[in-house]
Amino acid sequence: MAWTDERVELLKKLWAEGLSAAQIANKMGGVTRNAVIGKVHRLGLSGRATPAKPQRGCRTPAEDKAAGGAAPAPEVKSVIPEPEFAAPLVLESGDRTTVSTIKNNMCKWPIGDPAKDDFHFCGQPTLSGKSYCAYHAHLAFQPPQRRTDRREPRRTALPEKRRAAS
Repeated sequence: MAWTDERVELLKKLWAEGLSAAQIANKMGGVTRNAVIGKVHRLGLSGRATPAKPQRGCRTPAEDKAAGGAAPAPEVKSVIPEPEFAAPLVLESGDRTTVSTIKNNMCKWPIGDPAKDDFHFCGQPTLSGKSYCAYHAHLAFQPPQRRTDRREPRRTALPEKRRAAS
């Protein structure tokens, strides 16, 4: 499938309306969700006029209103309390958990520099099938909005010192 100018314009319009990549692929036909995602990325269409929301039957908000649909229910956000800090486990031998002593049901959160002798893992018990204890899982698996808040701004130019040395 070739991306003609008309199809690119339709893609931009549907993306700006807040439709998901799957919804856009269904509306356009002859294109997959992944193709839509790739084209959106290449076009740099990361910003949206409205956030994507699941639509009943893939109708746009205007179509919903015209069909006499009720207003969507307010979004309910769950608040998950942060678990308490868990100190790294000290084994019966008095040592910390290392690569050679870690077991499947122990937290694999790395602590320290792997090149140093004092490198170890948390070692606290985990829920079955998980890699981290509750505390470290909370740190590792953050909602996207929390992760993006902590990102450093992207640097576009070299600092003056490095530019002069180049």
